[in-house]
Order: sequence, then structure tokens, then C-alpha cells
Amino acid sequence: MKTLEELAKTSISELEFTTGSVFSPTDSASKMLGVLEDSKRTEAVASGDGRHGIITIRDLLEVDQPAKTRIDTIWKQVGTVNQNTSVLDAVDIMIQNGVTAIPFVTRDSVSLVSQQDITSAMKNVSELKNMKAKDIIMYPVITATTDTPIAHVRRTMLDKGFSHIPILNDEKVVGIITGEEIVSTFIIDSAKTTTGDRSGEKVPKFPGQVSGLMNRQPLHVTPDTSVQEVIRKIDNMGEKYCLVVDEEQKLHGIITHRELLKVIQNLKPEPELPVYIVGIERENFFETAVVEDKIRRTVERSMKIMEEITEVSIRVKTQRNKGERTRYMITARALGPSFSFNVENEDWGLMEAFDGLIDALDKTLRRAKKEPQKKPRHGRRRPYPHLKP
Repeated sequence: MKTLEELAKTSISELEFTTGSVFSPTDSASKMLGVLEDSKRTEAVASGDGRHGIITIRDLLEVDQPAKTRIDTIWKQVGTVNQNTSVLDAVDIMIQNGVTAIPFVTRDSVSLVSQQDITSAMKNVSELKNMKAKDIIMYPVITATTDTPIAHVRRTMLDKGFSHIPILNDEKVVGIITGEEIVSTFIIDSAKTTTGDRSGEKVPKFPGQVSGLMNRQPLHVTPDTSVQEVIRKIDNMGEKYCLVVDEEQKLHGIITHRELLKVIQNLKPEPELPVYIVGIERENFFETAVVEDKIRRTVERSMKIMEEITEVSIRVKTQRNKGERTRYMITARALGPSFSFNVENEDWGLMEAFDGLIDALDKTLRRAKKEPQKKPRHGRRRPYPHLKP
């Protein structure tokens, strides 16, 4: 039994996971579909010519001709992990890239590590007994009703990146529909029947309503259920989700493997904002450290109302007068993904010049707030208002 921190530092190679089938990037989606159904997995790995990728059930939702669709047209290439990769690093790669598995590559073999493999290793972490389901749920949750068209649910899954949509009736949970069920019913079954001259025939456009496909007995727990118990229920039943509902069956949120892995990802230390200062003499080391800390706190405060700032660079120039006094002229540049800001200040004292610069930087960043999103036009009606966040 390990603590959460010990598990996070564990090498990914120490986990128990099955190798599964490895496909070629040029294999068809229909070849992979049958293997996924037989193995009851929701992702697969493909490897060839030095390339490695992951294909998931959600990727397959967009396939309408499995026999004609090559794996490398739908896979995700997000790098690989190896025997030296820690569980924490593997978790971070999965979450950052929005994938449910990642290729595990050694000198002799290729397999995959899934979110499920890692959450299964969490079920004996004792400290998770004290963490409640309500502490980690995702909310708000996109939901549907029993008369929502399956085609609309599928499109929502593709657009929003979800694979599980709870079904409500009068605000009470009555079931759930998953991407796995849609693929199994409309894509895998169709791929089995498209033989001979019909091999290129398109899959039907997902007819019917949610009521004909949903699982009417979804896995669920109460908000006060321990996270450890949630993991054990998911692991024992082989599910990829768990709904969190109260005694009246009202939905509080949903927990998937992603929410469980975020418990591990939260152990990753926050990266420190790079602050580069050029032009300060070495004997002013203490002043440099104080200034860097002030600038970081100023920028971090501003990032609550604007885009992320990735770097701050500062250049200090000096000018001496006849009285041997030194005037400090400081320029700061804050960089982001799509912008940059420059501020300047000068004063006779180094710290005074920096204090004025930081005030100017703070005012500049506060003025550069994110532009408000445009509101939808009035009078435009959503096609299915019951499918809601």
C-alpha cells in the first residue's frame, strides 16, 4: 500500500496493465473495432515506422466508413512514456492532451497505459478514504432527456469532448448514454454487416432517441461517498464513470477517470513564472530576488482577469551624473501567447525605480483584461433546449 505521493513518484512500469493488440497506422478502423469489442477496452495503440498513436472510442464516433478509414487518419500522437516515466508525468501528459491512454514504448515492445490502469492502482491509497466524491466532481454536467435524438448526443460528445451524458427526467437521473454504447450499436454492428460489395456503404445517421439506447441503471454514489469507494466501484464494475446523486436522485456531478487522475496531477508543483533581469550587478543579488518575487505576485494576480503570461524580461540601464549619483532606467516586457506589453520607469534609487515599474506594470495589465464574449442574438432558439450544461 502506498501513499498518493509515493504512487505519483512510482515508475509507470511498476503498474499492472495488459499489453493488448498493437495495430499498424495503415490498418482500417473496422479491424480495430472488432478487437475493442472483444477485449471490452475503449482505446488501442498503433505503431509503425517510428510513429505511435492512440485511438479511443470518442475518435471512432466520427467514423462513418470503418472499412475505408485508416487508423492514422483518426489517431492522436501525443508522445510516449517509457520505463523511467513516473505515474505523475504520465497522468500530466494524458490530461494536458485530453487522451485516455498513452503508448508505453520499450526497446522490445509497444503497449499502452490507460487512465483506468492508473486509477486501479489508486484504490488502495488510504488517504483517499478521507476525500469525498463531492470534492472532485465535474460540475456543471451536460445532460439530455429521454427524447433527445441520439445523433444530437453524438455530436455533442464530439464537440465537447465528453463520452458520458447523464439522462434526466424532471431533473432526476434516469440513465446515462455513453460513446461506447453509440459506437457499439451503430458503428461496430454496421462494420460487421458491411461485407463484399457493401463494404463501402455508409453507416446510418444514428437514428432514434436516447431512450432506446441509454443504460437505465447507471453507476452512482452519494456526494459523501469516499473517493476510495468510488474508485473501487468503478474498478469492480469496469466502468469509466460514476454519477454523484443525492437521495432524491438529483444530479450533483460526474466523476470519470479524468477527475480521479486530477487528484494525482494536483501533486505537481506549479511552474514558476520565468522572470529574467539583465543589467543588475552581482552584489545586488538580494534586491534581485525581492524584485522577482514582487513581479511574479503582480503578474499572477493579473492572470485572473486576462490571458496567461508566459515570461517577463527586464533590462536595467544606469546613468551616472557628476555628483556620482546613479539613475536607473528600467524596461519590462511581459509576453503571452498572443500579446506583449512594455512598461518603463526610472528613478535615482534601484528599488525605487523597480517599485515604480511594478506599479506601472500592474496598471497596464489591469487595463488589458480579456475581451468579453459576444452574447448570443436574441430570438435564436436552440434546436434541443433540453440538452443543457
